[in-house]
Amino acid sequence: MALRSFLLLTLVLALAVAASPIRVRNNRITLPMARRTNHLGIRKVLQNDRNRAALLQGGRQALREAKKHHKGKGNAGGAAANANATATAGAAAANGTAAANGTLASDDNVAATNQGEDYVISVGVGNPPTTYNLLVDTGSSNTWVGADTNKPFVQTSTSKSTGQQVEVSYGSGAFAGEEFEDDVQLGGLTISGQSIGAATEAQGFTGVDGIVGIGPTDLTVGTVGGQNSQTQVPTVTDNLFSQGIIGENLVSVFFAPATSANDTNGELTFGSVDDSKTVGNVAFTPLTTTAPASQFWGIDQSITYGSSNTTILDTTAGIVDTGTTLILMATDAFQAYQQATGATQDQTTGLLTISNADFNNLQSLFFNIGGQSYELTANAQIWPRALNSVIGGNNDQIYMVVSDIGTNSGQGLDFINGFSFLERYLSVYDTANNQVGFAATQFTNATTN
Repeated sequence: MALRSFLLLTLVLALAVAASPIRVRNNRITLPMARRTNHLGIRKVLQNDRNRAALLQGGRQALREAKKHHKGKGNAGGAAANANATATAGAAAANGTAAANGTLASDDNVAATNQGEDYVISVGVGNPPTTYNLLVDTGSSNTWVGADTNKPFVQTSTSKSTGQQVEVSYGSGAFAGEEFEDDVQLGGLTISGQSIGAATEAQGFTGVDGIVGIGPTDLTVGTVGGQNSQTQVPTVTDNLFSQGIIGENLVSVFFAPATSANDTNGELTFGSVDDSKTVGNVAFTPLTTTAPASQFWGIDQSITYGSSNTTILDTTAGIVDTGTTLILMATDAFQAYQQATGATQDQTTGLLTISNADFNNLQSLFFNIGGQSYELTANAQIWPRALNSVIGGNNDQIYMVVSDIGTNSGQGLDFINGFSFLERYLSVYDTANNQVGFAATQFTNATTN
C-alpha cells in the first residue's frame, strides 16, 4: 500500500524498555517488548479466554442492555448470556461490574484483557511525564491510567479535563473515571491532546497501570459522556497519524513464541511494518461485515486439518485479538478438531492434552483467510512445554492451545485467533483501509514448544 510521500515515520514500541536501549534507524524507533505472565491468572487461562469471548459475542448492544438493567449491581456477562444463550456467557457474569453516577458499570466497550498473559508498554503522560506500564489490547480502543491506586493520573501543565466521565467494561474487570486530554510520549515522540482516562475506580487489573487500546475507533462510542453518547474518541494510532508522526493509520504486532514466563519477544509498530520481522509480503483481507465480529478486528476464515483437508470450521466470522491467550473456535469445530487429533480433555487445566504417540502423528492446522492459507504446524498447536507449570499442568504432559469458545458456529463470532496464533504470524491492523493483514515470520515453522 502507498505511504504518504511527505512522511514515513515508523514508531516501534516494545514492552519492558529496560531490556535494551532505544534504537533510532531510518526514521524508526525500536524498543524491546516483553511478555508478562501472571502466574495466578494463567492458571485460569481457559476461563479467562471464555469470559472474554462471551462479552465479545454479546457485542455493544448486549452491554447497553446490561447497563440498562443492572444499575447499581449488575453484570455485563449476564447480558451476554441472554444475547447468546450460552453457559460461557453465564460464566462471565462473575467478572461483570455495573454502576450508577460515575461508578463502575457495564459499558459499550466489550473488550477484556486476559490477565494471565499480556504485553505491557511504557508510556509517558503529561509534562513532565509520569511513566505508566499499560497493557496493549487490540480488542479495546480507550487509553487510560490509574489502575494501580499507588500510581494515579498526575495532572501537569498539559493536562486538560474534558469535564466528562469515562466508563469501560472488560471481561476481567472495569474502570471508571474522568476523561482528560494530555501529552502522551511513546518512544521519545509526543502526541498532543491525546484523550486519556484517569481512573478513580478500577477492578480486575493486577500489576499494571491501565490499557493502551489499539482496536477500531468505533469501540469508544458510548464510553465517554454516557452510554448514549455517539462521540468517538481518537485512539493513539489515530492521533499519531493525524499529527503527522506516522505515515499510515495502521499498527502491526509481532510476537515470537515464548520459551519463558517473561520473554522479551515482541514489537508493536505504528505507521508501517517492520520488514525485518517478516518472511515474504503481508497479505491483507477486508474486515468482516458479520456482526458482532465486525465491531472488532473481525475477519472471515475457514479451518481445515491435515493433508486430507478435513473440514474443522466452515467459512465464518471471528476476530484477531491480542487479549486472548488461546485459539478459540466454535464448539462444533472444536469437537471436530478433538476427534481428528485424538486429544482428550485434561481435568486440571481444562485444556486438551495429547499423548506423545498422537503428537508424533499430529498434522498441521490450516487457517484459510482471504485466499491465503496460514499453517499451524504440530509444534505450533501445543502449549510451550517449558511453561506447563504456570498453567498448573504436569511437566511431562503435552497441552493443546486450541479450545472451545463455548457456542456452536453461527453466532457471528465463531473463533478468536489469540496469542497462540499471533506468535506464528505478524499481524497488521489497518484502520485507513478497513483490513487486517498477516505475514509469515522466522518463527512460523519453528519448533520452540
